[in-house]
Amino acid sequence: MKKIIIKRLLAMILVLFGVTIIVFFLSHVIPGDPARMMAGQRASQDTLISIRKQLGLDKPLIVQYFIYMKGLLSGNLGISIRTQQPVVSDLATYFPATLELVLYAFLIALIVGIPLGVLTSLKQNTLTDYLGRIFCIGGVSIPAFWGGIILILIFYSKLNLLPSSGRLSLGVVFNTKITGLITIDSLLTGNFAVFKDALRHLILPAIVLSYAQLATITRQVRSSMIEVLNEEYIKTARANGIKEKFLIVSYALRNALVPTITVVGLSLGGLLGGAVVTETVFNWPGMGKYVVDSIAFLDFQSIMGFTIVVVIGYVLINLVVDILYMLLNPQTRG
Repeated sequence: MKKIIIKRLLAMILVLFGVTIIVFFLSHVIPGDPARMMAGQRASQDTLISIRKQLGLDKPLIVQYFIYMKGLLSGNLGISIRTQQPVVSDLATYFPATLELVLYAFLIALIVGIPLGVLTSLKQNTLTDYLGRIFCIGGVSIPAFWGGIILILIFYSKLNLLPSSGRLSLGVVFNTKITGLITIDSLLTGNFAVFKDALRHLILPAIVLSYAQLATITRQVRSSMIEVLNEEYIKTARANGIKEKFLIVSYALRNALVPTITVVGLSLGGLLGGAVVTETVFNWPGMGKYVVDSIAFLDFQSIMGFTIVVVIGYVLINLVVDILYMLLNPQTRG
């Protein structure tokens, strides 16, 4: 098992290296001039040359890449062209908001996806199953930005039940920082008014972000449950008079969740990367919104920093999933 983990880690290093190459060169071939964005349209040519030299943009692209990788290996993600702050500091500021949104979306995906998958498997080829399939098709088909806009129109513009943007309402001040997650920090400090307000702001973006992953988890659980329920040991247990509820929970669901772990892990990684669109639609002050603003400003350093954080998170989640899968299914260790 140790050898397998070491192989996974080496493979992840290669993946990270490959991603840095692709993203770095793609971000630098985008038409535009960051120096012009910084200096303004009326800046003189001498000013532009000075800024390009300061940013290292006057060097060949391959040289710029090696300079960036040298800084990256020492933990330096560079200076943001847009904010003039270290990218590490910027990402540390925006990361808690993204993490909070992703965790709530992941929670929704699990709480709804697993029971719905079990229900549709037990009601196979009935109206409940058909409705569940339609719901899942919507999850993988509806774009996040479209779903977000529709929910804003319904619950904010029409019904005025839920807020449409931000983490807190205007006038609500909460400066206590323990974990950076407002809902948790407000509970830790006993500030239930802030907790309620923060939770209301989370509902719509968390639902939109979770929908696609929720649909994927539901479909996986359904197919796994149907396969397990047709196994001989399930039929034997049922014939021996074991109660149906106990049979489903203790035998069928437990075994059906083993192959589902991979999908759940990938879903968590997908939520981290998919937060970009959701945060933009709901004006959520997280890393996704930060990188979108950076793209508009041709801020290469910020784009690279965000990408690297997401890739590292994704590959680490995959490693944890692989380890859990090997622990639950020893046959995969060979």
